[in-house]
Amino acid sequence: MSDPAARIEKLRGEIRRHDELYYQKASPEISDFEYDRLFAELKALEEAHPELRSPDSPTQRVGGKVLESLSQAAHRRPMLSLDNSYSLEDLRAWYQRVSRQLGHSPSGLTVELKIDGLSISLVYEGRRLQRAVTRGDGLIGDDVSHNVRTIREIPAFVPEGPDEFEVRGEIYMPRSVFHRLNEERSREGLAEFANPRNAAAGSLRLLDSREAARRGLAIWCYQLLESPETASGRHSEDLERLRGWSFPVCPGYRRCSGLDEAEEVIAQWAEQRESFDFETDGAVIKLDAREEQEALGATARAVRWAIAYKYPPEGRTTRVRDIVFQLGRTGVVTPVAVLDPVQVSGSVVSRATLHNFDEIERLDVRVGDEVWVVKSGEIIPKIVGVISSSRPKDSTSLALPRVCPSCGSPLTRSEDQVAIRCPNPECPAVLGARLEHFVSRDAMDIDGLGVQKLEQLVEAGLLRDPSSLWDLDAEEVAQLPGWGRISAEKLLASLDEARRKTLDRLIFALGIPMVGARAAKMLAEVFRSIDDLARADEESLIAIDGIGPKVADSIRQYFAEPRNRALIEALKARGVSPVSRRSENRSEVLDSLVFVLTGSLSRPRPEIQRRLEELGARVSSSVSSKTDYVVAGPGAGSKLRKARSLGISILDEDGLERLISESGN
Repeated sequence: MSDPAARIEKLRGEIRRHDELYYQKASPEISDFEYDRLFAELKALEEAHPELRSPDSPTQRVGGKVLESLSQAAHRRPMLSLDNSYSLEDLRAWYQRVSRQLGHSPSGLTVELKIDGLSISLVYEGRRLQRAVTRGDGLIGDDVSHNVRTIREIPAFVPEGPDEFEVRGEIYMPRSVFHRLNEERSREGLAEFANPRNAAAGSLRLLDSREAARRGLAIWCYQLLESPETASGRHSEDLERLRGWSFPVCPGYRRCSGLDEAEEVIAQWAEQRESFDFETDGAVIKLDAREEQEALGATARAVRWAIAYKYPPEGRTTRVRDIVFQLGRTGVVTPVAVLDPVQVSGSVVSRATLHNFDEIERLDVRVGDEVWVVKSGEIIPKIVGVISSSRPKDSTSLALPRVCPSCGSPLTRSEDQVAIRCPNPECPAVLGARLEHFVSRDAMDIDGLGVQKLEQLVEAGLLRDPSSLWDLDAEEVAQLPGWGRISAEKLLASLDEARRKTLDRLIFALGIPMVGARAAKMLAEVFRSIDDLARADEESLIAIDGIGPKVADSIRQYFAEPRNRALIEALKARGVSPVSRRSENRSEVLDSLVFVLTGSLSRPRPEIQRRLEELGARVSSSVSSKTDYVVAGPGAGSKLRKARSLGISILDEDGLERLISESGN
């Protein structure tokens, strides 16, 4: 955009929208990295064009707004933000800048972990906690005292403290609590929390303090504010005083003599941070001497005497070659970016899902753009930002597709949904996606049927739905390019074996919305056959621990559809009608025990997980106090360390085999 005024207004509007999503709704759409990039661009434009500055610009404010549903309180001193840096060069530039402003190098620094949570001000009068207020807009915040009082780590009375003082800290949700709550919400059919920060923000703003108490919030305190008569001379001394008064102070904070020592601490934490039971995305570096802090002061938005160093996202830049459309088994059209191959977190990435068309509009990603790619959860490639400065001049926004790229049917979109769908149940691409799910490893696990083979069989007219897999003729299949008699006969043998797969596999293979592999196992424990499940009413479904009203409704809607009932009958006619055999294999010793698998194991984890679940055990993805055993192979990391800290029994694979053998299986 060549017009600086227009670009500035666009950036201000976009940043305000993201502020509202982050501070008020606790549902951010973009990463901190991308937000900071937008903010830096706005700040640079305003500095280059001072005539366009405005007092209501986001660069002149802290960011948050207060919620109307809670009462508000003014801060005694503004709660300001921190400037961010994503490189050691930025950090060194800050250090040189403050040294010039002071006229000498700082007399010392403190380095603290930057907690990804919600800032809070704790006000004490008469040494008693009087109120707790969120950052809000920096001047006025939400009074959340009723919920903060449920955090037992926060002292209600500080007999050693001065009569009046203020403590600032970061309220967060521990990772272990986050995983536990999401497991509970999944069993109840509720939407899972996106991340611990969102969960903490939403919990702190609840009007029901009983529910807030159940959420298991915690706090690390990072600042003590007192009157000049009682204040100490150094920030590090304040942290020690807070610790002595029983306030939780972030572990491992360091006092450093200079920047070189601070950089060593930052590097150490980069290696250790995944083992912490809280989210941290960087470190905060502060001048330690209060006198030096006061000499530097602050801007309207941020203090000058501190800076946040954020660990850069583990990603790379690459270019978008094309944006194609992919259809799923429910007919949803998903845009996918085709990328110039690039190495990200140990593997080559050439495609990244854009999730939906709102995401394309939000990112404004176009063919030819240079983009920043990271791996979400270290697994899924994701585009988190567009480097618009390198955009080709002739680029155009992506047009919303109107017809299905596979069958040509007009696409539909409900008013209350983001997804665009192909409504044609006979669409070849939708059929292919349904078949791919049906034969996948966690479903019916039919060997020899990859995506290309399935497409070939569909195009040849040999497959029309999952039941028609058992109508395949070896002679016909053998004549197709790339097959032959041996591979065709192997396929039919695998299909014959699939008739004897367990009921939970068939339930999962059907692709019932909201019913994953875990829910399928729960259903197979209760219902003897697929017919029993099809006849189940809402009351009997929600009576199952882990099946909530939404999942129950989805199951009932699936079996109410005539086309789905016809598929079940067609499968039964071909001998695919397993009954639950779980009760035959259940072990009284292992029943309901919770296992976590970690490290490099000699067999695929899904195989070990299926075996344990057939014996009645449960396999979790995270270690908590409810974990009974951790099965650890070579290379086990943070999960193994956490298990040791909690005193949980640790097994190698031989130990697991002995445990299973001793259980009578």
